[in-house]
Formats: sequence, structure tokens, C-alpha cells
Amino acid sequence: MTAGAAAVRLPVPRLRQGLGERLPQLGLLVVALLLVVGLLAPLVAILAQAFQGGRGAAAFIAYLASPALLGSLWNSLWVSLLVTAIVVPLAFTFAYALTRSCMPCKGLLRTAMLLPLLAPSLLSAISTIYWFGNQGIAKDFWLALGFDGIYGASGIVLAQCFATFPHVLMILVTALALADARLYEAADALGTSTVRKFFTVTLPGAKYGLVSAALVCFTLVITDFGIPKVVGGSFNVLATDVFKLVIGQQDFQRGAVVALLLLAPAVLSFGIDAAVQRRQTATLTARAVALVPRPSRGFDLAMTLYCGAIVALVLAMFGMAVFASFATFWPYNLAPSLNHYVAGLLDAGLGGAMLNSLKLAACTAVVGTLVVFMGAYLLEKTRGLGAVRPVLRLMATLPMAVPGLVLGLGYIFFFNAPGNPLGGLYQTLALMVLCTVVHFYTTGHITMVTALKSIDGEFEAVSASLKVPLLTTLRRVTLPICLPALLDVSRYFFINAMTTISALVFLYAPDTRVASLAILNLDEAGDTGPAAAMAVLIAATSAVVTLLYLAVGKLVDRRTQAWKAPAR
Repeated sequence: MTAGAAAVRLPVPRLRQGLGERLPQLGLLVVALLLVVGLLAPLVAILAQAFQGGRGAAAFIAYLASPALLGSLWNSLWVSLLVTAIVVPLAFTFAYALTRSCMPCKGLLRTAMLLPLLAPSLLSAISTIYWFGNQGIAKDFWLALGFDGIYGASGIVLAQCFATFPHVLMILVTALALADARLYEAADALGTSTVRKFFTVTLPGAKYGLVSAALVCFTLVITDFGIPKVVGGSFNVLATDVFKLVIGQQDFQRGAVVALLLLAPAVLSFGIDAAVQRRQTATLTARAVALVPRPSRGFDLAMTLYCGAIVALVLAMFGMAVFASFATFWPYNLAPSLNHYVAGLLDAGLGGAMLNSLKLAACTAVVGTLVVFMGAYLLEKTRGLGAVRPVLRLMATLPMAVPGLVLGLGYIFFFNAPGNPLGGLYQTLALMVLCTVVHFYTTGHITMVTALKSIDGEFEAVSASLKVPLLTTLRRVTLPICLPALLDVSRYFFINAMTTISALVFLYAPDTRVASLAILNLDEAGDTGPAAAMAVLIAATSAVVTLLYLAVGKLVDRRTQAWKAPAR
């Protein structure tokens, strides 16, 4: 009886071992399938729509022959270049002050500059209207500068500078923070002047960060939909052309053509950035010495005044939206009241939209973090499916080059196609979650890969030699070490899901409308006050959630990151 039981039980460990070996491969295939359905299939659907009936080349030629549409292409390019030329030098100076000066309140100044990240880009457009619009409090000042009005190219440039500054600043702070003090000591020993040190040491060390920051700024501006829609007026750009052609004229083929043109600059920027990153060499070696700025009264005072002025401008733009959201009746009765919040949440029935935003953000944070971690972990810590891995790595980085407006349009063509078994997902919250996860996938993936690469592969090797299951090593070693990175990725998904507009503008139904899109609808209806109130609510929600994440992060650090503390 014992022998018979042993004979029956012998194959079971082999079956479990085989299943354990297949699970990582099945997981990789699941992640790959998700990216194929959520990214590649919609892009292929746009290509098919643009070249439908063999008239793709003719459609492109017709577009380029149209003076109005060709003007939109030119408008998008020069506005994006102008914003990049303004923002990058300003942000570089701010980052230089944070990393190379001894000015006071660095943390407070840097935190204030990140405020625009908590709100939709529409908030900057709405604030611009309240400052310099037809009834703006500084309208005369704007006109005195020689501008005809805020509605047009000047308004887009101003609002985009406010919206893109934090993104550029984060990149440049990172680039300038990694500096080797030995280079500056050698320059000082040779009697090199401060100006020459800046051009021969500082700029070469930060050139890759500068290129990346410029490309990110250019891509954000040329693909943004919300700001041109609110303050663009009759100044057309590619992003608004796509919306008008698809929603207004139902011309899907020309909409697909414009979407491909909108995709081209983003892909080009992504390609340039990838080429630059391949040429980048390490500037911080194991023997490097951290650069500690030296006090200089004149320089520190100048940097403090400069950063204070920039922060004042940002707070003025951000604060105007908050002030206007509480104004009773702009500009005649500025007494504070909750009229706009009541009009937005109750009278316009947008409480449901806010609830939908919270559902979307929460689901995106959970699903996105789970998928990103699974994909990064299986790529870095497992073996097998050698042919699938390079393709999956490419698909993981591709979303960074796809504008949200293009991705959303691709979802229309793919999920709304006749005969598609996934068509039932169209205009559902589940599809909006998928679109948001895919849209912001790359940054989360890079974050998790960076965290996983810092864990020595010997952990898995030792576990395998001791016959410890892979899941046990994952649970007891990998997950505790990666928890801070997981929280950062989850927060990133939540905040972006709360504020995104362009990726969802084609995908919502009346019962799945989210708060960021409700702002757009309110502005179109002329209800700028309630629109400002909704933007402030989104920013406040994002700020509260960010504080909660920070609190949880501190708890996690105490519980799981004690190994980082130096030995007593």
C-alpha cells in the first residue's frame, strides 16, 4: 500500500516543477499579449485606416496640399520649438541653482515647482484666461506687450511653458546632480575661470540631460490637446485638427493621416533620444567624489532671487485658478463662495465624473503597477522565450513615443471595428484603464527595471541551488526590496490617470466621463468658473493622494528598508 501510494505520488513533484518552469513563460506571454492588444493593434488600425482603399498616398498628398491643414502642421512645429527654446534655459538655470548653489529653502522651492504635475494641463490654460483673457485682471498688461489677445499662439506658448516646466526641471536636476568634484578641483588647480568651467565641464557633463529635456518638452507640446483646445482660438494645431476631423466631421481617414503626422515628430524625438543615450558614457565612476557647492554670497543671492521669481510666477498661475474657482461672479463679484463647486458637482452632475476619475486612477494604479512589475521581473529575473524578450522590451519602451491622442484614436479604429470580439469593451471604464496603463507604461517599466537591476542575480541562483521556489524568493527578497519603487510607480499611474485628457478624449461615454474631460466640456459650454473648480478638485485630490503615498512610503522604509541603514 505504501509502495502504491509512492508510485502514485511520484509524478506530482515533476508536474509541479514543470508548471513552475512554465509560469514565468506564461506570464511573459500575458504581458506581451496585453501590449499587443493595447498598443500595437491600435497603431496598426490607424495605419490601415490611413491607407484604406489604397488611397493612403493620395490622402497624404491631399493633406499636404491643403493650405489650412499644412498651416496647422507648421503652427505645431514652431510653437513647440519656441516653448522648448524658452523652457529649457529657464529650467536649466533653476536646476543649476538647486544643485550648485547654497541658497536656502531648496526643498520648498523644488516642491513648489512640481505643483503643475498634480493638475491637468487645462488648469494652466484656465489660469491664463483669468489673468490675460477678455475679462482678465492683467488684460491691459498683455495688450501693452504687443499681443492682440490671449487666444492664439501667445496663449498656447504661455500656458505650455507653465505646464512643461516641471517635466524639464526633473530631468535637468538629475543630470546636474551627477557631477564629479575632482573635475572642478582640477579646473581650479589650473586657474580656470568660472565661465570657462561652466562651458568646458558643466555643460558637457549635462549635455545628454539637456538633449533629453529638450526632446521631452518638444514632444509634450506638439502632442498636447487640452491647452490648444481652450486658449488656441482660431490658431489650429495638429492635435486639434485630429479632434475636429474625427469628432466634428467624422472623416476618419483624414483623421488617421493627421494622427500619423502627429506621431512622426514624437517617434523622431524618441529615436534621437535613444541614439543619444547609446552614445552616453558614464561620468560618475566608482572613484568619483560628490560635488558639494561652496557658499558664495553674491551667487547664492542671485540664484535665490531668480528661483523666487520663477516660483512666484508658478504660484500666481496656480493660485489664480484656485482664487477664480471660489469667486462668486467673475470679475464683478470676487467674494469667495462655493457657487462654482456646487454648479460643477451638483447642478452639472459632475460628481459622477469625479467618482469615475477616482475609479480610473485607483484601477490604473493597481493594474498598471501589477503588470509593470510582472513584465519587468520576468524580463530581468527569469529565462526562456528568447525570441519574445527583445520584442517585449521594444514594446515596453514604445508607448513613450506614442501621443495619447494617437493612441486613443487607434482604440476607436481597433475596438470599434466590426467583428472584433473585444468590441464590447469600447466606451467602458475597463478600456479606459487599459489605455491609461499602456499610455504611461514606459516610465513605470524603466523605474522597475532600474530597481530590479540593483538586486544581484545571486539571490535567484542561490535559491535555485537550495531548491527554494521562485515565488518564495520573490515574496521574501525581491518584493520587500522593490516596495519603494512599486509605490513610486503606483503613485505615477494614479496621478497621471487623474490628469490625463488626450488619451481618453475619444473613449468615454456619458456614464464613464471623467473629471479631466468634464473640465473640457465645461469650458466649451462657457462655464469657466466650474471648469476651474473641477481642475482645483483634481489637483487637491492628487495632492492628498501624494501625501498618503509619502506616509505609506515612510512606513515601508521603516519596515522593509532597515538593511540600508549603516551598521552601528
